Amino acid sequence: MSIFDQIKNAAHNHPTVKNMAEKIGIDQETAERAIAALTEGHHAEGDTMQVAADKSGIDQGVLSQVMEHVGGEGSLQNFMQILDRDHDGNPLNDITSAAGKLFGKN
Repeated sequence: MSIFDQIKNAAHNHPTVKNMAEKIGIDQETAERAIAALTEGHHAEGDTMQVAADKSGIDQGVLSQVMEHVGGEGSLQNFMQILDRDHDGNPLNDITSAAGKLFGKN
C-alpha cells in the first residue's frame, strides 16, 4: 500500500477532516485525498503543491486551503511520522514491513 493510500485510510471518516472539509466547502473524500497527496508531496522531490496536484487531480487553490487548515507545510511531517513506526525517518520501510506481515512474509 502506498503512502498516499495509508494516509488516506488514516484520514477516512475522521471528524476533524470532516469539519475541515465543511469549512472549506469540499466533500470529505476530497479532503482525505488532499491530505494524503500533500503529505506524499511533502516527502517527494519537487514542489509539494505541484506534486500533490499531480497526484490527486485537486486544484492547487483547494490544496492550499487544506494545507492551511492542517497547520502549514511543516505539519505535513506529522502525518509521515504517524506511519514511521520505528522513527528512523523513513516510513516506507514500515509500510513494507506491515505489508509483509499481512501477507505472511515476515
